[in-house]
Amino acid sequence: MFESILSYFESIDPILAALYATLFTWLVTALGAALVFFFKKENKKVMDGMLGFTGGVMVAASIWSLLIPAIDMSDGEGFTKVTPAVLGFLGGAAFLFMLDKILPHFHANFKQIEGIKSPWQKTTLLILAITLHNIPEGLAVGVLFGGVAADIPQATIAGAVTLAIGIGLQNFPEGIAVSMPLRRMGLSRRKSFFYGQLSAIVEPIAGVLGAVAVTTFTPILPYTLAFAAGAMIFVVVEEVIPESQQNNNTDIATLGFIGGFIVMMTLDVALG
Repeated sequence: MFESILSYFESIDPILAALYATLFTWLVTALGAALVFFFKKENKKVMDGMLGFTGGVMVAASIWSLLIPAIDMSDGEGFTKVTPAVLGFLGGAAFLFMLDKILPHFHANFKQIEGIKSPWQKTTLLILAITLHNIPEGLAVGVLFGGVAADIPQATIAGAVTLAIGIGLQNFPEGIAVSMPLRRMGLSRRKSFFYGQLSAIVEPIAGVLGAVAVTTFTPILPYTLAFAAGAMIFVVVEEVIPESQQNNNTDIATLGFIGGFIVMMTLDVALG
């Protein structure tokens, strides 16, 4: 089946492939959000384990799918070779740091509002919090497909599709993490689902923009790969892991992280 998927993606324009791949990651978010139709509230232990899984997938994807390829495709030796990855990684982390400080958003588990003061309701701020997560995820998939379009040897369709699958897997709990709290805040199931899936609509946008940027100016590819990695690691350390530890289910969250890391590492090495 994976070979058939690869054959299809190889037969279409890489920019279009980036759109389709990120639409898939959005769809998985929507599937997670759809659980609001079947359950009144999430199981805290299960949710913390899934958040841990999300963190593990994001860290493994940052290493195997983004940072290692970024270093491999950079010219030079020693410090020169690793410089694009370092600069891109710092840039991605700084970008998310600034958004985190500027853009108002609400963490349901922390029960606190971050960013500049805003009159927006907590429901809007919660959606924005998860949307922050999804920007680097869509960008990561898009820039890999852009690298394929630019004929970069280290960028392959298999690697890009594998990354999209991994991002999709960890998007499932993100959909739950929006729709369920919105339901507890008093929104109807339909509205909770709608806003839950809407939080990931930024992924296809970021994916296409990333692919176009790389094809327009190929030398930025190692920087953009590392940029996406830095942004993803920032999200994991600043939000995903702390949120998974809020309900005293630390062992479950930790095991979830290890499981997610193993799954993404295995997918990338075996398929990518």
